[in-house]
Amino acid sequence: MSLKIFYLTTEIIPFANTSSLAAFSAKVPLLLQDKQHDIRTIIPKYGYVSERKYILREVIRLREIPFEFGEENVVASAKSAFIPKTRVQVYFLEDNQRFKPLTNLIYKAKNGRVLANNDMRFAFFSKASLAILPHLFWRPDVMWCNDWQSALVPAFYKQQYMDNEFYADMKSVLVVHNYEKEYLPIARNTFKNTGLEVPASMKKGVGVVNAYEAAAEYIDLIIAIDSPNNQVSKKLLELPAIKKKKSKVLTIKTSGDESPDYEKVAARIDIELQKLFS
Repeated sequence: MSLKIFYLTTEIIPFANTSSLAAFSAKVPLLLQDKQHDIRTIIPKYGYVSERKYILREVIRLREIPFEFGEENVVASAKSAFIPKTRVQVYFLEDNQRFKPLTNLIYKAKNGRVLANNDMRFAFFSKASLAILPHLFWRPDVMWCNDWQSALVPAFYKQQYMDNEFYADMKSVLVVHNYEKEYLPIARNTFKNTGLEVPASMKKGVGVVNAYEAAAEYIDLIIAIDSPNNQVSKKLLELPAIKKKKSKVLTIKTSGDESPDYEKVAARIDIELQKLFS
């Protein structure tokens, strides 16, 4: 079965590269495209990314798309390109306030400190990515989220979009490559400020919510990418909200930290995506 896959990522080599997500996002979408899936990727347009070098093109219908973000009326625009030397399409989501000022560290300041507003910044990326979908004249079967940066997509989808006819019956998948505690807390005020309700299972407790637990409430499938030195699945299953949903958690073990077998990973993910529609 050929699927339409909307792949959300904040890193793709050569545009942005701070973690294993970047190489994965350059390799796996291409391998799935080779399996006849229609896969399109979306990434924030960071200010340092050269539009001329990577041939980013204006798309009239993707200019200044309005949507609500919490109590704000905002707009998002996107340009189109391809991962170099492939035909994997990339949409670059533009925002002069949230993405343009970022350095190639993306989530950190030049002094190495984690940026305080990461949760709001990437919540915007998550919702804007959903908002532009009808303007692509293309409707995906699967929304593929990666790591904490797009972990709120399932919440936005289930709370604000799924009752719209265009968005009906889409599946959401979260692939977790990294478990870095410094990035995972989402302030409860972030839910309020983005128009989201805190997941029911999380309403009691401290003032932050773990991004992966927030996703677990609404997601169709969580895929943990384990490597010998990075046991992501173990860390995920220690989280109460994910432990309750452990039937939705799949582990894919890779043999190497630096150069995993992307073909095997893509083949396994392909099988699991097909199961969502069987």
